[in-house]
Formats: sequence, C-alpha cells, structure tokens
Amino acid sequence: MSGSGRPAGVIDGRGISLAIVTASWHEEICGNLRSQALAAAADCGAICSVDVRVPGALELAVVAQAAARRDAVDAVVALGVVIRGGTPHFEYVCTTSSDALSQVALNSGVPVANGVLTCDTFEQAYDRDGRDGAAENKGYDAALAAIATALTLRGL
Repeated sequence: MSGSGRPAGVIDGRGISLAIVTASWHEEICGNLRSQALAAAADCGAICSVDVRVPGALELAVVAQAAARRDAVDAVVALGVVIRGGTPHFEYVCTTSSDALSQVALNSGVPVANGVLTCDTFEQAYDRDGRDGAAENKGYDAALAAIATALTLRGL
C-alpha cells in the first residue's frame, strides 16, 4: 500500500483559501473524500471559499480552471473516483482527467491537488476514502498537498 510516508508535521494554512471541486459519481466515496478534504483545511486553519460538485472526473478540470482564476483561491483540490470496468473507458477517463488537472495547474500557476482515486475495485476505493477503518485518507492528503504547495509558492 502506498499510504505510508505522509510528510510529518503540522501545516499552518491560515490565510490560504481552497476551492474544492468534487465529482458526483459514486457519491458515498466522493462524499467521504470531500468531508476529509474539508477536515484537513479546518485542521490547518485554511478556509474553503469554493465548494462545488461536478458530474464526473472529466468535468473536474474545467471547473478547477474556473476556480483557479478567482482571486480569492490559492489552491484547488479536485476529488473523484474512477472504478475499472470491463472496457478501456477506465484508462481514457483516468489519463484524460489527470492530464487536464495538471494542465490547469501549469497554465494558471495555482496548485491543483489531484485527489481522484483510480481503483480496480470498490474495495480499493473504500480503503482510500478516509472512512472509519480505511487504510488511507486521500481526500485529506490532497487538501494537505494543495495547502502546502500554495504556501511554498507564496514563499518564493
């Protein structure tokens, strides 16, 4: 499992404003990711100035881009889940959404944390969405990454 190795220490995110953009497919999983991202922001003292839903993983980038253009947003957290099925659609969606989120960050200069789970099974997603008993907490981790990167950029 890749969940070990989270950076140690507390992040002081006071003064950082996040946009959280969450896909709606697989609501239980995405809802957990979103709740955990909001918890991370609160734990760090950051605020969430934008909290919106989109239909699925492919819609995350365009809304993340619009959020990144807002003056009040220091970083974006994109959350969703794609579960492998029996067709190549999984690869297309995963690659396209990941590449698009990276492009938003590079083009805008605003950190975009990719919190889209790409899992072979629902069990893998459940083990990563931060629910009680989950081995990993990827929504929380994505928000921490966004806050830390925004702070790094602010310090340059």
